[in-house]
Amino acid sequence: MIRIGIVGDIGSGKTFVANNFGYPVFNADHEVSKLYKHDRRIFLKLKKKLPKYIYTFPINKNEITKAILANKKNLKKIINIVHKEIREKLKIFLKKNKNKKFVILDIPLLIENKIFNRKDILIFIDSKKRDIDKKIKKRTNFNIKIINMFRKIQFKPNYKKKKSHFIIENTFTKKPVKKEIEKILKKIS
Repeated sequence: MIRIGIVGDIGSGKTFVANNFGYPVFNADHEVSKLYKHDRRIFLKLKKKLPKYIYTFPINKNEITKAILANKKNLKKIINIVHKEIREKLKIFLKKNKNKKFVILDIPLLIENKIFNRKDILIFIDSKKRDIDKKIKKRTNFNIKIINMFRKIQFKPNYKKKKSHFIIENTFTKKPVKKEIEKILKKIS
């Protein structure tokens, strides 16, 4: 199994690109959402660490946002609780897909949290700043302060670009992205 890590700036279209590979995708953001909706243990841990902010199950993302905006340290507390669980989910995903030729890792902090292996193929998703800004503003729960806080805990896009084996120019249209993916898959097969 070849693990392909998708990296890039917030809003660069990592998930869009990952979903165009045609292979199993581990989407960390999706897994976090499922934890917030269905995992009472995570709720209880977060409630214990952040009792002023987390009080509803399923966890309301507005509560998470308020906690993060109230104090930067709260983001670290949330990450410490949630990331352990995401790593476990990743192990299960990898075990389940061990016979697949490729698996795609769509994990925002893949490099920062040292989740990738040295053997992993890293692909940087490069998008124009105005396209990124337009996409981010369309998100539900858009909050520029939260986006900026997340950007501060991430490595700069140029660093991720240097670490990557390939770069895909993302125009947010399927055809050119699919072509780039096909080229890359041929090279690494």
